[in-house]
Amino acid sequence: MHDLSSEIPTPITYLITSGELSAQDDFARTIDLIRRAVESGVSLIQIREKNLPARRLYELSCRAAEITNRSATRLLINDRADIARAAGADGVHLTSHSLKADVIRQAFGPDLLIGVSTHSLVEAGEARDAGADFVVFGPIFETPSKSIYGSPLGVECLREVVQALRPFPVIALGGITLDNFAQALEAGASGIAAIRLFTAAKDLPAVIESITHHKPARP
Repeated sequence: MHDLSSEIPTPITYLITSGELSAQDDFARTIDLIRRAVESGVSLIQIREKNLPARRLYELSCRAAEITNRSATRLLINDRADIARAAGADGVHLTSHSLKADVIRQAFGPDLLIGVSTHSLVEAGEARDAGADFVVFGPIFETPSKSIYGSPLGVECLREVVQALRPFPVIALGGITLDNFAQALEAGASGIAAIRLFTAAKDLPAVIESITHHKPARP
């Protein structure tokens, strides 16, 4: 297992790829995004491309790992610990329906970095107890991509989860923008996870700097 709080400076920035790639894609734009993210100082990158067949996902993961392994940025593969290990990525990001973290560690080794998507305090606690290194919790704000999980959970729910699990890392996800990320951090989140906030940014270094240099509001 990893002590994420001592290994990665907070606030953590967690870029998630769009999930729009097809088997026919040459991956050029995604590789360029990963390169720019690394240069911008993104903490974590998750390759979340569920439409890709295994061989193409492995190819993309290998190319991404060649970039991230020369940097401080950690690379995780969505729900495919086998591909993560084979490609030389740092870890795997599990869904709330995936195998538990302890099962993954037993099969693929204790050094794999494991994150888990969660949508309730119960799920977050179970993920921690099963040996995850961190959880992503959300959706915090309104977002079309997370509508299947119902209404936004809100900042106060995030605060409750953070307080219940502290010092375990809880990263906020869902509808996060430059206008509201501070609310998540001030609720105690260890960082910000997002797709569009990072992938659609016209000035990614500025976005990362805004988050990592955020100063909590004085009471």
